[in-house]
Amino acid sequence: MKLILANPRGFCAGVARAIDIVELALAAYGAPVYVRHEIVHNRHVVEELQKQGAIFVDETAAVPEGGVIVFSAHGVAPTVWHEAKARHLRIIDATCPLVTKVHLEAIGYAKKGYSIVLIGHAGHPEVEGTMGEAPHATWLVQSVEDVQRLDLPDPDKVIVLTQTTLSVDETIDIQDAVRARFPALRVPRKEDICYATSNRQLAVKELARLADVVLVIGAANSSNSKRLVEVALAAGTRSYLIARAADIDSEWLSGAGCVGLSAGASAPEVLVQEVVRYLQGRGATEIEDLTAVEETMTFNLPRALAETVRTKGVGAPILERHAAHR
Repeated sequence: MKLILANPRGFCAGVARAIDIVELALAAYGAPVYVRHEIVHNRHVVEELQKQGAIFVDETAAVPEGGVIVFSAHGVAPTVWHEAKARHLRIIDATCPLVTKVHLEAIGYAKKGYSIVLIGHAGHPEVEGTMGEAPHATWLVQSVEDVQRLDLPDPDKVIVLTQTTLSVDETIDIQDAVRARFPALRVPRKEDICYATSNRQLAVKELARLADVVLVIGAANSSNSKRLVEVALAAGTRSYLIARAADIDSEWLSGAGCVGLSAGASAPEVLVQEVVRYLQGRGATEIEDLTAVEETMTFNLPRALAETVRTKGVGAPILERHAAHR
């Protein structure tokens, strides 16, 4: 059996930054540090941070007054900020800068009187956060059918924004449907789907052409991971989402001469290597990399947190790693 590893795969810059922020907060302020929702959608990551003293909560009300709270990479609505400030919490924002970009777009266009058509998945934390910036001016659509039901106040002032972790191809179809209904549609200067999502989907498209089956490591609630499975399936290749090696059904590999392996943006490399070892134990003797694009993106840490850990003389390895990537 041949095993092909997709590149890029696994952690993106926003996920790596968010995890580093929680670890630096623990180093600076000590345990417990509270994190609103999963910092990223991966159980392994969450459990590792819990071991260090992070406590994950669904609402700010679960954090003791004056405590330290980290907002996850998915971002939060303004109401969550207000609640945290009312409880005198020390807020550390780990929102991915590319999600923040979408928030700022929503705020700006709402102020200009635009109707915002947001392409995304209902109930996803990122979507809830973005809609919370301008709830009076935002309409969520999840499909072309949803677009047909839109009733907007001014068809000449419409902007389309997207959740950052969607399928590139599917989003194009929905956006085209919005444009067909509202020809004056505007789109952001730079697309909202993040570079990591696009890159991983591109790599899986190439992987699906070569493999008999594609395995994607990621959580069941990870939007970008589920999109990778869909991309492989759309290419006509059997594909399965797994949290780790133990989830693999040996029947999936029956008759497969070539297995492709990728991982969503919130899946750590340790889980990839676990699956590699599993497949080696079942006859994968040839392993090669397939690189679709090189990734060099990095994001700065929150300035106040970085200054605090430097002053306290903690977190040096993380600070040095970020400095090296600049």
